[in-house]
Amino acid sequence: MRTSPSLRRKLISAAAVSAALLSVGTASVAVAQDAPAEAAAVPAALTEAAPGVQAERLIVGYKSGAAEATSNKAAEADAAAKDADFQRRLGTGAALVDLGANPSTAEVADAVAEFKADPQVAYVVPDRLNKPQADPNDTEYAKQWDLFETTAGMNVPGAWTTSTGTGVTVAVIDTGYVTHSDLAANIVAGYDFISDTAVSVDGNGRDSNPADPGDYYAANECGAGIPASTSSWHGTHVAGTIAAVTNNSKGVAGIAYGAKISPLRVLGKCGGYDSDIIDAITWASGGSVSGVPANTNVAKVINMSLGGDGACTSATQTAINNAVSRGTTVVVAAGNDNENVSGHSPGNCNNIISVAATNRSGAKASYSNYGSLVDISAPGGQTSTGTANGILSTLNSGASTPASESYAYYQGTSMATPHIAGLVALVKSANPALTPAQIETAIKNNARPLPGACSGGCGAGLADAAKTVAAVSGGGTTTGTTFSSSTAVAIPDNGSAIESPITVSGRSGNAPSTLQVGIDITHTYRGDLVIGLVAPDGTVYSLKAASSSDSADDVRTTYTVNASSETANGTWKLRVQDTAAQDTGTLNSWKLTF
Repeated sequence: MRTSPSLRRKLISAAAVSAALLSVGTASVAVAQDAPAEAAAVPAALTEAAPGVQAERLIVGYKSGAAEATSNKAAEADAAAKDADFQRRLGTGAALVDLGANPSTAEVADAVAEFKADPQVAYVVPDRLNKPQADPNDTEYAKQWDLFETTAGMNVPGAWTTSTGTGVTVAVIDTGYVTHSDLAANIVAGYDFISDTAVSVDGNGRDSNPADPGDYYAANECGAGIPASTSSWHGTHVAGTIAAVTNNSKGVAGIAYGAKISPLRVLGKCGGYDSDIIDAITWASGGSVSGVPANTNVAKVINMSLGGDGACTSATQTAINNAVSRGTTVVVAAGNDNENVSGHSPGNCNNIISVAATNRSGAKASYSNYGSLVDISAPGGQTSTGTANGILSTLNSGASTPASESYAYYQGTSMATPHIAGLVALVKSANPALTPAQIETAIKNNARPLPGACSGGCGAGLADAAKTVAAVSGGGTTTGTTFSSSTAVAIPDNGSAIESPITVSGRSGNAPSTLQVGIDITHTYRGDLVIGLVAPDGTVYSLKAASSSDSADDVRTTYTVNASSETANGTWKLRVQDTAAQDTGTLNSWKLTF
């Protein structure tokens, strides 16, 4: 007999969930040990579906046509039949279910396996905990090297004569907003999406007040061995980089200071859950979320400076895809683990702009994630070489609860991401007709090579605000010549590589150092795929390696290749191979943009 959820729930191990998801057809499901009885109500469980990562609750997506996909009553009945509790409908239509208080490992395994075996279920993923991607570390424009310095700045002042972001709302999905006079004039209504009071620490669940009460915690409160932390005021720092009030004779300048910020609170004590983030993405972009009033400040840009370990789940990817289809550009931190972003969500999701961080010399910051899924780099700072080498923005001096407003230097891909979100706002304001895909292409095509070193892949280079805004405003080129193939090619399961050719002609000289390779592949487990670009002379450029931790569907992204040593004209090929059994897919189309 299952009891109602309590504040001291045992946690579902995401290792168990992953095993159930990946062991189709097996009779047994591996499960991890129960969490110790003294586990915190909301542990600092990192975030993603990877071995050893914990999560509580499940997000269940039903296939279209299933009664459970639209009827809460049907979803509730289905959850009850599987010994689970239906909690609510997410903005994407998925159902959030709870396994109750103190579930045994057998109950966890049975519930996951039962949902997975249901033919009406499209996916079942853990409701994971996400955390800010920043290392906290102090006021004036002259200290904002990241905006204007020649070596590693983003050349922002040159864009301001054309665009300041007027008419664009940026949703900052983060810890909320603490009042700051250098931001207040650019803040519009947002929402508090934290449904669990143990996370929200503001005394209630969801409401229209996104004020940040502080996310401090005591030693071991967020997990055994995790030291105490003061409040980060993370969302306010991010918001200041994007749209701090400018030309007001105080504080710092915002990149898109003519834009507005809608603060959406999803991160609280010890982090925040996927389910709340999914609803925030949906609502920010104009979608409907049950129990939440319609959004009157629909955002054309979403900033997510958050994330953790694991694959991009179908639940999160669906929310992102829906947001992009509504015309909203989603900008996400690549992560701060000095690892390939392919293992870190949501920076490894499709249909986003994934951002790596650079230091004051223009090299990849030591902590920044990297890889072929990174789209662009931006200043994130490196305080280990000096506090002033971090990113200065708006903050609060309170160690726990709000005190006086302040400014501080932080570092992280959390700080790099709002640089790109601010640039997207500048671009969208300069040319409102541009789609998210066109905006991403413009930013990539007008980036400049990293001034410093990057091993592993830092996207198209260091973003250049002035050059990008000039391009979309008619003062430059947003895209080069594109050659494409729309001939669909089946990808055999665990078979030989397939190749799709594109013949390039009419070009002179060599290919560019920022050759854009756009790919559209549907596949039921993209971690199986190895993808390479074959130049006319036979040279192979690796775009994607196989990854056992990348369990999401499909590959819809753009890779940047330094093909400057290759003659442009000739037959280029995209080579794709499925290297493991049980999943299939199709190369739908691909393109080369010179």
